[in-house]
Amino acid sequence: MLHTYLPSPSQGVWHLGPIPIRAYALFILAGIFVATWWTRRRWEARGGNPDDVLDVVMWAVPFGIIGGRLYHLITDPELYFTAGKDPIRALYIWDGGLGIWGAVALGIVGALIGCRRKGISLAAFLDAVAPGLVVAQAIGRWGNYFNQELYGGPTKLPWALMIDPANRPADTPDIGLYQPTFLYESLWDVGVAVLLVWAGRRYALHNGRLFALYIAAYTFGRAWVEALRVDHANHFLGLRLNDWTSVIVFVAAVAFLVLHRSRAGQGSTPATDEAPSPDAAPTQTGPTQDAPTEATPAET
Repeated sequence: MLHTYLPSPSQGVWHLGPIPIRAYALFILAGIFVATWWTRRRWEARGGNPDDVLDVVMWAVPFGIIGGRLYHLITDPELYFTAGKDPIRALYIWDGGLGIWGAVALGIVGALIGCRRKGISLAAFLDAVAPGLVVAQAIGRWGNYFNQELYGGPTKLPWALMIDPANRPADTPDIGLYQPTFLYESLWDVGVAVLLVWAGRRYALHNGRLFALYIAAYTFGRAWVEALRVDHANHFLGLRLNDWTSVIVFVAAVAFLVLHRSRAGQGSTPATDEAPSPDAAPTQTGPTQDAPTEATPAET
């Protein structure tokens, strides 16, 4: 019986003379570009200077890349620092291995530095960046597709992913079709972006609450996608470490949303985390609500 399936790319790297052009890096860069472009639009719609976004991104991106790699090395050190391994490969980020939670954590540190240098609100910036950030994650997952990595268990579903023999798990070398978890997570991320735009307009989530919703929604989806994956991972009490991280971060995000629900509808301006006084005259300098003309992912 013939099965339909998704073919894997024949290669993930091309060479321009001695210079390798890697699909993984291209998708990461594409995600950064889209996130920056969209954040600039959202920031300007809230009365901020769009050029400030570039200044903050210049701090957030390198911090995020370092944080993502550190998270991967801390949670999977045996891949690089045990007998028979090559420790120098810990620096090879183009081969994959950027943990999202390390990237977000240190990326926020970088954003904090950038925001303080520009005198703008970190909470307002995080709310502006949230939809673009999760779309960047959706784009970045396609780098895993080209690397033939981070797929799920064997399956006969019509959208199964064909994995080349060299990239199959050691315990299933004769099975070619696997769950395309990169695709599941990419689609989930796009759905989260749509949710954020809708919720931001419907409930006027500000003061970091929209970013907290991004965290909660993403981790909810990441938990079930993670459960399907068969790549190497350390476990604790029967769960992959990334699952535990998702659970902890999800609870923290939901707690933040609940504890700050009384501030719903009050918007922080780009220059301050404080909500404007209800007696103050209306101005155009603060993101008091999501601009009605802002485009959704489908429109942009």
